[in-house]
Amino acid sequence: MAEWIALDQMVVVPQPGRIVGIDADGRRVGHAEFRTRVLGWQQAFAAAPGRDWALYFDDTLAFAAALLGAWHAGKRVFLGGDNLPATLDGLVPRVDGFAGDVPDRHAPLQSLADVDPDSPLDALDEDTLELVVFTSGSTGAPSAIGKRLRQLTREVDALQAAFGDQLDGAQVYGTVSHQHIYGLLFRVLWPLAAGRPIQPRRFFHEDLVSALAEQPSVLVATPAHLKRLPEQLDWSALNGRLRAVFSSGGPLPVEAALQARALLGVAPTEVFGSSETGGIAWRRWSADAPQWHPLPGVAWRIEDGCLSVSSPHLADSAWWQTQDRVEADAGQSFRLLGRVDRIVKIEERRVSLDALEQQLRAHPQVQDVRVLVLPGAREQLAAVVVPRAAHPAQWDDAARRQFARQLGEHLAQSHDAVTRPRRWRFVDELPYNAQGKTTAVALAALFRPLLPSAQWQQRDADAALLVLPLEPDLVAFDGHFPQAKILPGVVQLDWAIHYAREVFAMPPRFERMDALKFQHVARPGDRLQLTLGWDAVKSVLSFRYVSDHGVHASGRVVFGDA
Repeated sequence: MAEWIALDQMVVVPQPGRIVGIDADGRRVGHAEFRTRVLGWQQAFAAAPGRDWALYFDDTLAFAAALLGAWHAGKRVFLGGDNLPATLDGLVPRVDGFAGDVPDRHAPLQSLADVDPDSPLDALDEDTLELVVFTSGSTGAPSAIGKRLRQLTREVDALQAAFGDQLDGAQVYGTVSHQHIYGLLFRVLWPLAAGRPIQPRRFFHEDLVSALAEQPSVLVATPAHLKRLPEQLDWSALNGRLRAVFSSGGPLPVEAALQARALLGVAPTEVFGSSETGGIAWRRWSADAPQWHPLPGVAWRIEDGCLSVSSPHLADSAWWQTQDRVEADAGQSFRLLGRVDRIVKIEERRVSLDALEQQLRAHPQVQDVRVLVLPGAREQLAAVVVPRAAHPAQWDDAARRQFARQLGEHLAQSHDAVTRPRRWRFVDELPYNAQGKTTAVALAALFRPLLPSAQWQQRDADAALLVLPLEPDLVAFDGHFPQAKILPGVVQLDWAIHYAREVFAMPPRFERMDALKFQHVARPGDRLQLTLGWDAVKSVLSFRYVSDHGVHASGRVVFGDA
């Protein structure tokens, strides 16, 4: 078994010959070089003002060096889930600066290249150093969660005690980001403490088989990834080299667990917990319905039908009551029965979203499903369904209505009309974020309008006129301009072509744009008047957007035959 090095000493304690990780070029990075990288970041952060700094790195080894450097400089580190503009802008009021792979407008801090490799690094203070992570937003808006280094080191201890023996000498490969608490623990902190080399990047299905087959290995994944393992890949090439498969971030469906076990040759191990509680329990799919076992050091009890835990992974010794309904099993294990916060009231009727999803999954034509509540003057149940039939995006309205009717009749065995979904979306796959989670925001976005409600004023063979009211909930307003809701120019072009095809006989192939001008921004509440003209001889579409604010955009689009 690898020598166990405490997390707060892993850079200070000399470890001759140890390989800390693999860099982006595939080169092995030893302990001495990694320590020098940490020093470069430590000295850069020490010279930087402020306490709170946000890190985002694509390269996991580079991230590890920056994280330890920030901690050795006494900084509190914030981890955003990605480096999208909206995420970074949301961090700006919280932090004093950024480091890593972020745009130049955020002036990212740079590591110092010229440092004395023999400079001292004191042991990290477990009780003062802090990391701030964000919940995934699977049940609502993300919120910040502070974690002391002491909590993280105790969780690493628990993982090593529970699973360390089976990982001895294995390389850790992950499909999850280190910017999330699960990836941070399994791909960075635990490997650092246990002496397993850090891999620099996330792996995807196409290159995963060859990586796992090279040497004894461990796969750190999520249900989203394990549900989509391609059966056509040569998984037999693993030849027993895969020691363990971990899954976290959400429940692993039975069908996906059994398929992963068959393809990968090892039973997946699920780890249950949250950003707030840390790891709580684990179960292994060597049986078809395994129970949950508490991680070492975690105590649990049932209060008001829900799971309460006490563990070193929490901020203090108080008991934390979760929203997870449980029942005790034989011995020290338990079974999860669903979440309390997934029991909602619709027209004064209590409805379990978990129960609805369970019954819908029992339909032979349903592969996966999520049920949610859409807010409004009258709240409605809605369902996002992944059918077993391919390409539901190609279905016409009649096909979608027919399948929705079939699912409604299927639910009618146990749910009346009030407690069944009223709105449906059929998709090829559920929306997943970088952590492999399906968020409430992403699901709700599927029910928001993609196009405004067109009010046609004229529809002739070569000319058309329509009014487009810009409602605030149009998906087109999302994310393009984080500081304000502005209708992007590319959307205006797309709309002009879309509505033109409704009224004109146009060739299928787009060739080029001419005289494209964007003069005034369009915002929610505006009423755009769109004038369309079609020259059939030249195959040219002209368009012009105007409102009370003046001309917004105009241009010509040239088309050709396929």
